[in-house]
Amino acid sequence: MDEKVKVLLVEDHPHMRKSLRRLLESDKAIEIVGEACDGREGVEMCVKLKPDVVLLDVGLPVMDGIEACRMMREKEPSAKIIMLTSHNNERDIFASLAAGANGYCLKDSDFRKFPQIVQTVKGGDLWLDAVIAAKVLKVLPTTASTLISQKLPAEQQIVYEPLSKREVEVLELLVDGLSNSDIAARMGIGIETVKTHIKSILGKLAVSDRTQAAIKALRAGII
Repeated sequence: MDEKVKVLLVEDHPHMRKSLRRLLESDKAIEIVGEACDGREGVEMCVKLKPDVVLLDVGLPVMDGIEACRMMREKEPSAKIIMLTSHNNERDIFASLAAGANGYCLKDSDFRKFPQIVQTVKGGDLWLDAVIAAKVLKVLPTTASTLISQKLPAEQQIVYEPLSKREVEVLELLVDGLSNSDIAARMGIGIETVKTHIKSILGKLAVSDRTQAAIKALRAGII
């Protein structure tokens, strides 16, 4: 039998913690191993309990969620971190990704998806709510390149299948937010060729979509 996914909840609102616990515990594959109500306590519990996944509120007392995320990544790099917030401002989104978050979810999302989100992130994929993903692609060229400046050792040490020179060119344009047709026009190639390059890029980076590829490439220093 597979081991349960160990989850740590770090949320300062008791009602939200209770709701998250109830929902996640309805999935027999998930175990809540601890709860914390501020960022500093969350970091301490992360080190002590070594959870697989941390659900971490952005707006925490004592130590905010972004700083807590950064410290968790330093002290317990194997933990996957999903940021929770009631707001979708761009600075928090990119600061969280720069700090090493593996997911970013709005609290008004469909709560029934949270067990799936936990499992997805535990499996090594990034998770962004649709509205967050749209913001990422919209401002990635200007904001993310500035905020994602301190690359994480764990990301830098990932061994990727080398991208071809052409694939790197496509990836750079993808990060700039260009559509497939725009990339094709810029590079002077057919749109089907662009799709083939993108499919190859996703496979080599072990991600499932363009947003994940862009973020992973920036965090790992590929481009």
